[in-house]
Amino acid sequence: MAQLTKKRKIALTKFDATKVYNLRDAAKILKDVTATKFDSSVDLSVRLGIDIAKGQIVRGTVAMPHGIGKSVRVLVLCTPDKDAEAKAAGADYVGLDEYVEKIKGGWTDIDVIVCTPAVMGKVGALGKVLGPRGLMPNPKSGTVTMEVGKAVKEVKAGKIDFKADKQGIVHASIGKVSFDADKIADNANELLQTIAKLKPAASKGTYIKSIVMSSTMSPGVKIDSKIVG
Repeated sequence: MAQLTKKRKIALTKFDATKVYNLRDAAKILKDVTATKFDSSVDLSVRLGIDIAKGQIVRGTVAMPHGIGKSVRVLVLCTPDKDAEAKAAGADYVGLDEYVEKIKGGWTDIDVIVCTPAVMGKVGALGKVLGPRGLMPNPKSGTVTMEVGKAVKEVKAGKIDFKADKQGIVHASIGKVSFDADKIADNANELLQTIAKLKPAASKGTYIKSIVMSSTMSPGVKIDSKIVG
């Protein structure tokens, strides 16, 4: 068993790790117990009662009401007629062939890629590079679209893509510790309500089994799953 650090021991004295809390109280606790010198990310881990092996997939997008406190680097891959729209919306990089070649060479210094349907043939060939990094554009997440300007603005404003992993757990960043507790709670609630709406029809029993809020290097704070619905 790993030995507890001094900071973690102190953090665990500030709340009852066996209890479950509402979102606002959990956010307040997290702000109090986080001791990093940088502005830590706040993350939510949601364990779902789904069977991935039976095709019960939970994946979606959600626009955080208060953003996630992170500067998102966006690349738009498109034909020249969409360049101006993408740049006006705030895209960090805009183009096609030159960036396709850069990515083939291993460049992935970006957070999100938006592209138009017409260029998916070229983008699809980058799957081996983009797929493992979660960067492949997808129509379901709104990153393959003719409305590239709208997509860029949404991503910059805090729209995130999430998906349950092989263990049926959704991991997502919902803000920063510097956010007010109410803003952290609002963002968490938005994510949870979105996940609730995506329950697979074949999923039986308890859908949302557990929720844990944590920050970088902090202990996790358990959330009352009964708040979702």
